[in-house]
Order: sequence, then C-alpha cells, then structure tokens
Amino acid sequence: MTRVTELGYIGIEASDLAAWERFAVDLLGLQPGVKDEAGRTLRMDDKTHRMIIVPGPADDLAFSGYACASETDLDALTARLREAGHGVEEGDEALAAARAVERIAVTADPAGNRIELYVGLRDAGTPFHSDVLHSRFQTGTGGAGHTFLMEKAPRQDLLDFYALLGFKVSDYCREEVAPGVMADAVFLHCNGRHHTVGLADMPVEKKMHHFLIEVGDINDVGEGYDRCLDAGTPMEMTLGMHPNDQMFSFYVRTPSGFAIEYGWGGLIIDEDSWTVREYDQLDSWGHRAPAQVAAALSAGA
Repeated sequence: MTRVTELGYIGIEASDLAAWERFAVDLLGLQPGVKDEAGRTLRMDDKTHRMIIVPGPADDLAFSGYACASETDLDALTARLREAGHGVEEGDEALAAARAVERIAVTADPAGNRIELYVGLRDAGTPFHSDVLHSRFQTGTGGAGHTFLMEKAPRQDLLDFYALLGFKVSDYCREEVAPGVMADAVFLHCNGRHHTVGLADMPVEKKMHHFLIEVGDINDVGEGYDRCLDAGTPMEMTLGMHPNDQMFSFYVRTPSGFAIEYGWGGLIIDEDSWTVREYDQLDSWGHRAPAQVAAALSAGA
C-alpha cells in the first residue's frame, strides 16, 4: 500500500520569532537556517529545514509536511484522499519554493490540521552543525520526530484519514491523570519510529500538545535539561520514560506555550511483526509536573 514515508517538517505560527530561535538553537541545539520576512527555518540535520517558524498570533501548529517517496506515490495518495471525499489542492511553484521541495499538495485532516504532502525536500548546502550537541538529531528513515495532536474531531474520522496516508496503529493508552481527568491516546506509525502521530482526547486548547525531537546521546538529554533549567524556561514534565515507545525524555514549554519533548532511545519497531497493545499508564516512571516535585521536596524539608 502506498503511504507517506516520514514526517519531514513541521510549521509553527509564532508571535515571537526571536524567542523561538533562541530557544531552539541555544537550548535545544538546532541550527539556524533562513531568516527573512516570511519567518525563520531551523535545521536538525543536512536537510535545509525541519522546522519552519512563521509569524502570527496563533502560537500553535500551522502545518505538517509528510514525505512521499515519488511523484507516483504523491499522485496515488492524492487520488485516494479525493476518492474518500477530502479536498486536495496542488501547491504552486511559490509554495514549493518556500518549503524547498520539488512538488507539494495540500489537504487537511478532519480536525482542520493542514497537511502538506511533498516530494524531494532539498538538502542544505552545508553539513549540519550544533554548538551544544555531542550527537546528532535522530532523523534518518524516522523523519523529524512526532506530533502529539489533540482530537478536535471524532477519533475514528481522524484514524480513517491517517489510514489513507498509510498510517497504522502502534498502540493505545488510557490513564486517569487527575481525578476525573482521563488521558486517552492512540499512537500511529508510518515507518520504524514507534509513532509519528499521536492523537489524544485531553482538555488542551491548542492543536498540538507537543512535538518530539530525538538526540543520539543520552548525555544530550541531560545537558539539554540543565540548559533549560538554567535559562529559567518553564518545564512541563521532568525526566522520565514512556512504556510504549521507551523514550527517555523531558518536556519543556516552547515560547508558543505547547511543549517540546526532548528525548533519546526511542523504540524502532519491526512493522511486519508488530502487535498492537493497550497500556494503562503514559509513563513508566518520572515525567512529573514541576509543581508536584516542588511540593514533594517542600514536604520533605
């Protein structure tokens, strides 16, 4: 079955582009790309960009770009979406140039999230370099990372849409995270990365709860955690690990208010032998809210 191959890039509409560049480059280790009136781009590897920051008041996810292996695959996916009743528009040369791709088509999932299907994300003219990382970001065949989206539409409608792009369910998790508050999530993969899209029914106003970026050295997670703490950047969750994708990570609040999960060691699945599982907890250990940690430390003082 024809499918997308990876999450190639994401776009963020942000009210403070300079704050985003400082946050991403100085604290997380991304490399600056293009800076102009259209916004700013950020590199994670030898591709010309993996994050695109555009000016605007939303402070939320603006678009997600998914790679197709060929123009034939893009045509097949476009036809499949249209046959299922989803509108798809062919992107013009200006949009393709802005995204640094050979060809692009635009659609939206049932929650209204803009989806860009493309062929041929351009390589940058220079090798990737970070001033703070020991390792490199783990992109490769797994793509830029994963998005964890809020279900602003019925779950089955969303699952049906992402299935048209070739996504399959990795697993489910449902946990009462506070009295009367349930976190109900499903995780989807389109390659060996455990999940490229997470969908959750949670009381979060933004379209996206977090975006994951993964490094290749556990020390980069620890040092990134320290950099964020030293800079006074608000933490969403402390160091911890998930039981399903086995990611060791922390969550830090971006200048736009949603979180970045900064992780290491995520599970690579064998798609041919993978069995869907159900979990009753989101975290194996850690990933505590800072207020919870502060209260525990205060009680023990």
